[in-house]
Amino acid sequence: MTSAAFHVQQARHHLETGNVAQALADAEQGLAAHPRDDGLQLVASQGLMALGRFAEAAGRLEALTVASPGVGEAWMRLGACRLHLGDTAGAAAALERGLEHAPDSFIARLQLAESLQVLGRSDEALVQFFRAVTTAQAKGRWLNDQTTAPDLREPVRRAMAIIDAGRQALFSDAISPLIQQHGAEALRRVTQALQGYLGLRPAGSPDPRQKPTFLYVPDLQPEPYFDRALFPWYAALEQAADAIRADLQRVLAAREGLQPFLDFSGGARKSDFLDNARDLDAAAWDGYFFYRHGEAYAEHLAACPATSAALAQVPLTRIDGHAPEVLFSLLSPGTVIKPHHGVTNSRVVTHLPLIVPTDCALEVGGVEHAWTEGRCVTFDDSFLHAAWNRSDHLRVVMILDTWHPRLREVEVQALTRLVETIGDFNVRAGVA
Repeated sequence: MTSAAFHVQQARHHLETGNVAQALADAEQGLAAHPRDDGLQLVASQGLMALGRFAEAAGRLEALTVASPGVGEAWMRLGACRLHLGDTAGAAAALERGLEHAPDSFIARLQLAESLQVLGRSDEALVQFFRAVTTAQAKGRWLNDQTTAPDLREPVRRAMAIIDAGRQALFSDAISPLIQQHGAEALRRVTQALQGYLGLRPAGSPDPRQKPTFLYVPDLQPEPYFDRALFPWYAALEQAADAIRADLQRVLAAREGLQPFLDFSGGARKSDFLDNARDLDAAAWDGYFFYRHGEAYAEHLAACPATSAALAQVPLTRIDGHAPEVLFSLLSPGTVIKPHHGVTNSRVVTHLPLIVPTDCALEVGGVEHAWTEGRCVTFDDSFLHAAWNRSDHLRVVMILDTWHPRLREVEVQALTRLVETIGDFNVRAGVA
């Protein structure tokens, strides 16, 4: 008996060469011997669809999804059939099921977005349009006409127009009540930051060293380091430095709760971010977090009461899902944090140095700063910056973030709403 795989191979070859009738015949011959084979059912339905027999194809695919509900391609092909048959709601339901199993299938996601748009579910459609396009572009597709199949060029153009208008409306709505309340001029910098984020205006800093990777707020005086006078809360934090260091020593003695600051699970390479002249494997940047991406580490705060009390007096950046970021930052002997840019100039980073051996330093915008234990330093990490510990001992600073000191309160409110809205949208769209 000829194997099912052989019939599938033959049928697909005939489909690729345009001999659809022969492809369907090969699939049917295979199904006579292997009636339960998923691959043969799929290729047979593909042949039926190529011949315009969508009702027959849909019937086979519906049976296949019942027998093998985990076959994502079956759901997606069923969705395409239902679209041709005018069943938009049924198509959306099938495509959603298929994308659960194959989330990177950007053509199916585009079909889902179009279906949702027809059904009047515009908010959901916007998310799916955006995810379809970003997924395709991450794979080098839909970047221009040359990277887009001819029959998809017009649908992709429509999708991009919907994305541009929809995102602009969604994000503008987040700050419009504050603009109505306080006036356009009071929120001019935030409005321009949003326009820059959306690509509607240039978003570059006048200082070439400053290149935030996410959001640039214009007309904030670019400065790598900030004057201490801008941070009246320094005094209380520095007075608590010895007690905070005692909390740190207990953490170091227990060696529990530490985690790498950087996540390399997504394919990033350690060597792109860290270096160690002695041994790259020994390069380590670890954190004991009190807050990360806005989430409080309650156990760590409870375990370090002096630190917790001191942090309560600091006006930390508060953005749901994003900030604050507060931690004991541990840089192992010989480790260098390579030059990089932070995400935005709207918030600034403060270090409270706790354990600083010799030959350790921070560099921001080409300006080197040697830490002094117990003395805070605040810098704009959207400037190119790096740090190193070339000693034989551990270096530890406490890192925390606060709003840029030259932002007005209404701008802080608007930026909070804006970043939360952008973040929520990106999470829904599967964008990191």
